[in-house]
Amino acid sequence: MLPPARISPMNFPPELISFLKKSERIAILTGAGISAESGLNTFRDAQTGYWSQYRPEDLATPQAFTRDPKLVWDWYAMRRKKVAEASPNSGHFALVEMEKHVPNFTLITQNVDGYHRQAGSQNVLELHGNIQQVRCFDGCGIVKSWEESDDVPHCPKCGAYLRPDVVWFGESLPHDTLIAAHQATLACQAFFSIGTSGLVQPAASLAHTARQRGALVVEINLDPTPLTPSVDFALHGKSGEILPALVEAVFGGQ
Repeated sequence: MLPPARISPMNFPPELISFLKKSERIAILTGAGISAESGLNTFRDAQTGYWSQYRPEDLATPQAFTRDPKLVWDWYAMRRKKVAEASPNSGHFALVEMEKHVPNFTLITQNVDGYHRQAGSQNVLELHGNIQQVRCFDGCGIVKSWEESDDVPHCPKCGAYLRPDVVWFGESLPHDTLIAAHQATLACQAFFSIGTSGLVQPAASLAHTARQRGALVVEINLDPTPLTPSVDFALHGKSGEILPALVEAVFGGQ
């Protein structure tokens, strides 16, 4: 991978750099935008070819899986293949580097591609699950390995179908993960919203919660979002370019 074009540290407000240098508690929220820079289509943009006849809402539900397990499994097999064909980008790796310098660092993501863990991030909270994992449809838990085949695999413990370890429409976010995300948001000194529209709840409320608790809020996104008027710093551009430059500006001399 070629190194990204670097933004000069001089482009960042000095007060932002100074604050981040002293911050010991940072929370990050990432959305589809950071993975789109890896060439990965968003949830809805993935509906091409054969799958264009289906709406995601009609496939990503427990009811759809009960009705036609093979159809839903094949859709996720296609999406896992797309995830495997791409890889984490410089934005993901910059967050890995940031974590090394911040004593209390929490990375909250709405993405299910698993790229943050693949890049090397340690304290990751996956609000919507991980498409690279599967679990028993009847609730036995996460199954660490399985073989991709033309058939829907079965749980080795109880024999029920295996399903993607993601949150479907109509399902609640994992309780412990959501609680941990809120705790990190309440405690952080700086909060980043990266590559997310700021529209999907409950994740969209986290930045506002952080701001209400006195945290400095930074948005990194290609375009302005509904969150933009409420943040302290809005950095518009590619996260794969901004994040490496920002990490270098803040931590390069440490």
